[in-house]
Amino acid sequence: MKKTSKQSAPKTSRQTIIPPSISKGDTIGLVAPAGPLNKKSNFTAGVRFLEKKGFRVKYNSHLLNTRGYLAGSDQERADAFNSLWADPEVKALVAARGGYGCLRLLDMINMRQIRRNPKILIGFSDLTVLLAAIYKKTGLVTYHGPMVTTLATIDKKSQTSFLNILAGKPPDLISPAGLKILKKGKAEGILLGGNLTTLVHMIATPYEIPWSQVILFLEDIGESPYRLDRLLTHLNRAGRLQKIKGLILGTFSDEDKKKTKNEWQVSVNKRVLELLHHQNIPIWANFPVGHSGKNLTMPMGAPVTMDSSNGKLCFDGLPA
Repeated sequence: MKKTSKQSAPKTSRQTIIPPSISKGDTIGLVAPAGPLNKKSNFTAGVRFLEKKGFRVKYNSHLLNTRGYLAGSDQERADAFNSLWADPEVKALVAARGGYGCLRLLDMINMRQIRRNPKILIGFSDLTVLLAAIYKKTGLVTYHGPMVTTLATIDKKSQTSFLNILAGKPPDLISPAGLKILKKGKAEGILLGGNLTTLVHMIATPYEIPWSQVILFLEDIGESPYRLDRLLTHLNRAGRLQKIKGLILGTFSDEDKKKTKNEWQVSVNKRVLELLHHQNIPIWANFPVGHSGKNLTMPMGAPVTMDSSNGKLCFDGLPA
């Protein structure tokens, strides 16, 4: 698989780089650039999942013993990430978990090394920061998808989506059951997005995603309806939502996930329609992305088409 493409990318990004696929027997590096592993049993189950699929795993044992809300000091976490990326044995990196902390590391991440030596990076939640920053600074397509601690509990479609990305099989299209079309239309753009809270926190930093010509997807957990309202309103007042070509809403829920698709989801859908009622763009909800049992792996930086006539997200083809 070629690593670079002649396809044009957003002006704020470098030339698009596609990371090479990996095969059974290859080693996956497990990184924790944000929070510590509070539930080691979930991590162990995720490691077992990867090993059963034929992969080797590599990680610093210090990962299992950290305390507080960070998985080590900023320098320790950045060094662990840079070291695994530089390791020739490691063919892809998957985040152990999210939490908070990636924003603190960005100036310590070796972007030059990443651009010279592209690899698959998969994660979500706070990893949105790293995925977006790496795409912005290097042009490398990154992947919003499951982390080690969620791999064993997501549904089969999400597991298959994850494994397909590792094998170099990006989706041709996604036609999810239960998709809700809030606003009809058809749009083409570059797929970017992730966790709503972290994307808002990146505004006005050198790592903020390019918003123009973007199909934006959003998800979040543990933020009350009024905080989600505030975050969405901030994006709008900052002039970011006015630039996008389409909007896809993933799951929004309380911390215990008991109210997914109830007041949290309804509140988000309502506020989005209030903010964007003048914009002629498609808006979808209930897309299988986020903190739930359904979390498809999405290529950040891929050209896509939203087609509301059939409820399909079509991937226009990442260069091979």
